[in-house]
Amino acid sequence: MSGSPFDAVLCDLDNVIRFYDTSQVTELERAAGLAEGTTERVAYAPETDLPLLLGKITQQQWVESIVLGLSSQLPENQARELGTALAQAPFRADDVVVALLRAVRAHMPLVLVTNATLELEKDLASMGLADLADHVVSSARVGVAKPDREIYEIAAGRAGVALGRCLFVDDRLENIEAAVALGMTGVHYRQPGDLREALSFLPNT
Repeated sequence: MSGSPFDAVLCDLDNVIRFYDTSQVTELERAAGLAEGTTERVAYAPETDLPLLLGKITQQQWVESIVLGLSSQLPENQARELGTALAQAPFRADDVVVALLRAVRAHMPLVLVTNATLELEKDLASMGLADLADHVVSSARVGVAKPDREIYEIAAGRAGVALGRCLFVDDRLENIEAAVALGMTGVHYRQPGDLREALSFLPNT
């Protein structure tokens, strides 16, 4: 695209495009007398979450790890109910963000770069987003997760674009900082307006 400041957009998935509804988990925690957020703190601790994101364990094995992590606070059946509810939490795509990203793809490569599980492809299809991006770089498939520099290099390579010509969008500052350290331009996503502003160089965005 002549005159464009970027030649590709690399975009995170969760909390940018996809959003989870964990209200059932919260209700179960209240019923069990647990502080809200306890299950997610256990589930997303690096020692529990990273093996899942690197494709080393299945989602069911991750649930069992959550059960173990909650075992000092709850009976096994309640812990398993919470772990299962988190693993099966419904999710949706933000239509505004999806529309912005489809506009991107009309002008330049779009690559999803996400710390995800082996369920990612099925999840994208269920949201009608199997064709959203030119490429999908999933940590569970490539065996490396953000903010490791290798996953950014893989994504830029899939786009066929130099690192310094990539716009990187993510909701986590540590991931953005890693991208910027490699020469990318980073966008800290908090709301659709952040993405729209970053894409203002494109027509009709």
